[in-house]
Amino acid sequence: MQDPSFSEMRQSIVDGDVEVAERIAREVVASGTDLLPAIDEGFAAGIREVGRLWEEGEYFLPELVQSAVAMKAAMAIVQPALAARRGPREPLGRVVIGTVQGDLHDIGKTLVGTLLGAHGFEVHDLGADVPVETFLSRAREVKADIVAASALLTTTMVVQDTLARALSSGTAKLLVGGAPTTPQWAKQIGAAHAENAMSAVAAARALVEAPAGS
Repeated sequence: MQDPSFSEMRQSIVDGDVEVAERIAREVVASGTDLLPAIDEGFAAGIREVGRLWEEGEYFLPELVQSAVAMKAAMAIVQPALAARRGPREPLGRVVIGTVQGDLHDIGKTLVGTLLGAHGFEVHDLGADVPVETFLSRAREVKADIVAASALLTTTMVVQDTLARALSSGTAKLLVGGAPTTPQWAKQIGAAHAENAMSAVAAARALVEAPAGS
């Protein structure tokens, strides 16, 4: 049997076909192929394409939700296999991630969490509409190195500032992202910034590798 191609993985997500996405994910795991490229160039590429179609008005909420369900279904198969192949090891860092209070957008944040987990981080996903205190309490509970906060609305990105102030006395570093955010905004509130899921992985790596207090 021929291994699934990246294009097939991508298309299963674009189509929002949960059954096909799960089948391909199982085939990818069984094939023994490198799972990181499969995630990044296959399934994650599909969800990025869905995001583009959404932004251009070609996809609407039902398609967006269905593609997110397909992505989560595929990752539920691939991520445990990736962890098993790596074996027990200390994570690169512990990340608490969520979309800030008042904002229900979930897909971009979920993709960031998925890729962080795939690249060796321990990820605690709080979902959407997360109050600042919930970020703080979970960060304390798991001894998080990074708190990652997404905002997709200009009216909710100010919560990132509130979170930054609340985290300023602790050791966890703040990583922010979302459509209305910019590197300038992140600098203003004392946070790191990620434009997309892959840049979030790079930013998270830089944060955990930075000297303490930097």
